[in-house]
Amino acid sequence: MNLIAAVDQNWGIGIENKLLFQLPLDLEFFKSKTIGKVIVMGKNTLLSLPGANPLPNRVNIVLSKTIQREDCLVCHSLEDLFATLSNYKPEDVFVMGGEQLYNEMLPYCEKAYLTKIKALKKATHFFPNLDLNHDWVMVKQSEKASSNGVDLCFCEYRNITIRNYREHNCFGSF
Repeated sequence: MNLIAAVDQNWGIGIENKLLFQLPLDLEFFKSKTIGKVIVMGKNTLLSLPGANPLPNRVNIVLSKTIQREDCLVCHSLEDLFATLSNYKPEDVFVMGGEQLYNEMLPYCEKAYLTKIKALKKATHFFPNLDLNHDWVMVKQSEKASSNGVDLCFCEYRNITIRNYREHNCFGSF
């Protein structure tokens, strides 16, 4: 399973249920990684999408105790989410936010694809700082690029102590 996010220099990802940045290069990167794949998000992330609609050409899975939707898969607990994810190849699954879901899923993900944006915004939501997390190592970093006058680079991190959610005993067996 993978994580995907765009972070500013303080690892900020959002403010008041909106992305910090709308950069064409980052959006192209996100699309290239997730088209035809499975994306997992929390309720607020779904509601922040255009028209509060699932993204096209992907399997959209939402973790929420409170919503009911017919246009995407809704899981009401982590146990339900992990059971649903067992139907897909782990390398095809991308956790796309928000903050709480990133924190919950971090130990179960093998890779994190991050767009690091060389800018600061007043964020209210943050991604865990993988540079300070001993379980994660950066394995790739692109050359610096610019999108709408903002410098960024694309990084890939790997979890060196990944937990297998299918075998994690606190969720039972699937």
